[in-house]
Amino acid sequence: MTRSRPNSPSNDFPVRQLVILSICRLCEPIAFCSIFPYIYYMIDSFGIAKNDNEIAMYAGMVTSAFAFAEFLTGMWWGRISDKVGRKPVLIGGLAGTMVSMILFGFAKSFPVALLARAAGGFLNGNIGVIQTTVAEMVPRKEYQPRAYAIMPFIWSIGSIIGPAVGGALADPIRQYPEIFKPGGFFEEYPYSLPNLFASAVLIIGVCVGILFLEETHAELKHQKDHGRELGKRLVALASHPFCRSNEDSGDRRTLIEPDGAVSGATYNTFSEPSSTTASVENEPLCIPPKPLPLKKTFTPQIIHLIISYGILALHTIAFEQLFPVFLSTPKADEAPSSWFKFVGGYGLSTREIGFILTVQGSLAMLIQFILFPPMVRKFGAFHVYIVIMVLYPFSYIFFPYLDFIPDDYKYAGIYTSVVIRILFGSLSYPCNMILLTNSAPSLLVLGTINGIAASVASLARSFGPTISGMLYSYGLDIGYVGLVWWINAGICVIGAVQALWILNPSEEMNTLEDIDDMDEEAVDQIAVEATVRATTAGVACVEECVNEFDIIHRVISNQA
Repeated sequence: MTRSRPNSPSNDFPVRQLVILSICRLCEPIAFCSIFPYIYYMIDSFGIAKNDNEIAMYAGMVTSAFAFAEFLTGMWWGRISDKVGRKPVLIGGLAGTMVSMILFGFAKSFPVALLARAAGGFLNGNIGVIQTTVAEMVPRKEYQPRAYAIMPFIWSIGSIIGPAVGGALADPIRQYPEIFKPGGFFEEYPYSLPNLFASAVLIIGVCVGILFLEETHAELKHQKDHGRELGKRLVALASHPFCRSNEDSGDRRTLIEPDGAVSGATYNTFSEPSSTTASVENEPLCIPPKPLPLKKTFTPQIIHLIISYGILALHTIAFEQLFPVFLSTPKADEAPSSWFKFVGGYGLSTREIGFILTVQGSLAMLIQFILFPPMVRKFGAFHVYIVIMVLYPFSYIFFPYLDFIPDDYKYAGIYTSVVIRILFGSLSYPCNMILLTNSAPSLLVLGTINGIAASVASLARSFGPTISGMLYSYGLDIGYVGLVWWINAGICVIGAVQALWILNPSEEMNTLEDIDDMDEEAVDQIAVEATVRATTAGVACVEECVNEFDIIHRVISNQA
């Protein structure tokens, strides 16, 4: 009789841990995106802008402050996560964001708001660390499209909640005069309420992360975790009144039980192999793997992917920052008379902008959840990414011509542009993540690689909003509101050309060809990783990993 193989933690799709990581991740876009509906009016309340055109420039500076500070520290947070683990860095990033949101909500001047956003960037390096955590949770390539769609999907959910919260809670005295009376706390701090809400959400994320999130670092995940032990006790206390006897609860599984745990019946069926594997999994590895040198880590493929990621971040953050500003900009007094020289926005209210951004997030969520996994499975992440890079410029070239649409059809034009941009953005970012992970020479340096990628993207995001805000203001002054959008399209063209240097990573490593170019230290590194996979992938994978180990050392012996 044919017996089914027991599942192992490394083979199963880690649903529980991805849910926990998603809860932690959800907090950040809620906080980050909540400022967009009211940033235009908050800058205006500071009285620093001489005219409406300068508001876009100062709004861009506020957005850039977070990204520039994140650029300065992103690489170091990635390296710190390689040393102390992913979990402490993720929890610290959430706490840092919470502090910055509180400071931002109580800012009464532009410098304080700027410093508050910068503090959030300094204290948060979670972009790269989260990508590394997902890669370590899901090493199997067949699961990658589904896994890498989850974090952008969660970001989309947060981008729905965040603008909705920001638009609904900002300046409550003006929006809800029947509830909030003038002269009180919220008149002095009109933008504190959405930031207090975001801070409360971040506190929830910190608590969930401490109590339930597992460490994924290969060398550190076996260490004692006092937070998870406390989480287990709390779950046990909460479920104690409802628990049945031990005999009836053998199959009970909780959120903090390791993914892929199998029942006792399965272990009995495969008693010897399962017990051996389990004993190895519960003990630290005897051989501490050495990190690859930088010249082996940052291959030409990795460098091209990081550059492409930076270009993608540059033009997308410019649009994300300018889109609500464009919607807030007052309408032009006269109808456009030229195909190039025209000014004006839509003059929408905070609530209207918040609703549009909410719809935008909903579309992104649907695309990432429904469209992305089957597209990548059918065409591959590489082909999807290249096609989007080529098509991206057209989404910006035609955007300013929304001014030509009659008022009766203005929302149709807005939502059409939103669908196109969200489609491209929702597919391109996770494709880049997949390509970067599959091109990495070692999982043990993913923290460093993703940290550098996050720093490059943060650098682009730091200059992008400021420069685009200045260009937008300058374009309004000279009568060319489309100037910034056309320059953004030019950046996309550069990104499309640069993407042609990206190679399609092979589905499997061509062992003999790659080893010829490696030194002994790098080969030892791969051998250690083969051993790691053999001890965690389950009985069915042992033979494959040992064969790889033998091939590596046979080639080294021949070279010697």
